[in-house]
Amino acid sequence: MQDSHVRIFDTTLRDGEQAPGCTMSLEEKLEIARQLQRLGVDIIESGFPAASPGDWAAVHQIAKEVGTADGPVICALARANRDDIDKAWTAIQPAVKKRIHTFLSSSDIHIEYQFKSTREKMLERAREMVRYARSLCDDIEFSPMDASRSDSAFLHQMLTAVVAEGATTLNIPDTVGFTTPDEYAEMIRGILANVPGIENCIISTHCHDDLGMAVANSLAGVRAGARQVECTINGIGERAGNASLEEVVMALHTRNAYYGVSTNVRTTELTRSSRLLSSFIGIPVPPNKAIVGGNAFAHESGIHQDGVLKNRMTYEIMSAETVGLEGNMLVLGKHSGRHAFRMKLVSLGYEPENEDEFQKVFERFKELCDRKKKIDDRDIEALITGEHQRVEEVYKLEHVQVITGTSLTPVATVRLVDQQGHQHLAAAHGTGPVDAIYKAIDSVVKRPVELLEFSINSVTEGIDAVAEVSVRIRDTIAAQQAAAHPGIDLFNGYGVHTDTMVAAAEAYMGALNKLLQDRGRRINDEKSAYADGYDQAKTGYAVDSFANTSK
Repeated sequence: MQDSHVRIFDTTLRDGEQAPGCTMSLEEKLEIARQLQRLGVDIIESGFPAASPGDWAAVHQIAKEVGTADGPVICALARANRDDIDKAWTAIQPAVKKRIHTFLSSSDIHIEYQFKSTREKMLERAREMVRYARSLCDDIEFSPMDASRSDSAFLHQMLTAVVAEGATTLNIPDTVGFTTPDEYAEMIRGILANVPGIENCIISTHCHDDLGMAVANSLAGVRAGARQVECTINGIGERAGNASLEEVVMALHTRNAYYGVSTNVRTTELTRSSRLLSSFIGIPVPPNKAIVGGNAFAHESGIHQDGVLKNRMTYEIMSAETVGLEGNMLVLGKHSGRHAFRMKLVSLGYEPENEDEFQKVFERFKELCDRKKKIDDRDIEALITGEHQRVEEVYKLEHVQVITGTSLTPVATVRLVDQQGHQHLAAAHGTGPVDAIYKAIDSVVKRPVELLEFSINSVTEGIDAVAEVSVRIRDTIAAQQAAAHPGIDLFNGYGVHTDTMVAAAEAYMGALNKLLQDRGRRINDEKSAYADGYDQAKTGYAVDSFANTSK
């Protein structure tokens, strides 16, 4: 089926969330899904319902709230077995437009070592499960996992079988990021030439970035005839990640004459989508990231600056406004009023849900103004990110003080306040000021964790620059469950302040509060999602599975 429209299939909430540390709460997933709807993606792969009751609940709620008649197709992933397919089907029921996406490996290395099976058995299983999925849902996507390392004749045989059973979209995964653009394009052309009935299906790309070619391979697939691209915001995903949505979309948009196709994506929502996801998962967007990175439209070279001042097209192939950035920064200060600040938030793609939320950000803005002479867009974006990262505080950081210097052993004092209003004062020494702060906090919280990542970034220039700190911690108590539920032991924290040590303390407290809230929140999220009635026959899960997955 050839046309000039390329469908954008976003898998941020499924494949993207599988990346370590990228786990999101139900509320965060809903907000991302709403933003994907504003962005204009065609299909949202909202999760993997069989993975846990929490995943089922998130997919079900997204189907309810985002799966409207004028909204995107809501898709759920399922392994090629009846139990997974049943859970996927029940989860997406509220959506007007539904899709089941099932998959089975086609490469010999997977068939022999992972499945310990044969080609014949895998072929029959693919037929049977696609037939079963199609008996439930009219829109069925099938993926031959590890297609790029599969024997082409067997790949064509498997795809022919599932097309005959009713598959409507054939996704061709480069599961391990192994192939090259020329090879991937040739694989797509081979499928178009050798799979009977392919003219009634959409061919999709799904490329990983292990060799840094996910976007290039996806675009090569489009040139060869694919009309759906599977991708994620900021390119997040397992290992090195997936094809980056914003890069694929802007390549098709900017080089429209070359590719001859278009998408439904509202490109002005790309930057907002990127920043929203980054704030939820606590992973900063690299400055040199294409399209949405901080340096994507920055020019420092004198030659480049001269050209841009004369005509921006001399060194920019797209405008900042096209991807949702303002061409010029409006500098605010302590005399700026609420209206100007609100308009600035809107121009940055941030709309507070209510007056209380706006007031919190405005107050932090005024506090920053007292410490910094000039505030620009980057400072405000850091404040917004900090607010997005805030969670219900089990412990609130009320005071932090550090004594350090040459020939001195760093000593930190912290005062935390718990939910009952009780104050906890602690002091500790460490190998450095940050180590001392974290040890003092640990002595109060008493939850064993391992600090995996710690990064500091100066948001702006100058001696009064705002510092943003990101941390990632591992809950050593939950780590033993990580094999069954990847990512449940990892938590991100984010802090922003003109004092780097305060930002470091805020980031650590943010991660710890996420950890402490996580188990109870999982139960509450799942129960609220089933407020309209919950039983095993409806979802495939027993009621006591809530407790089992939320400890």
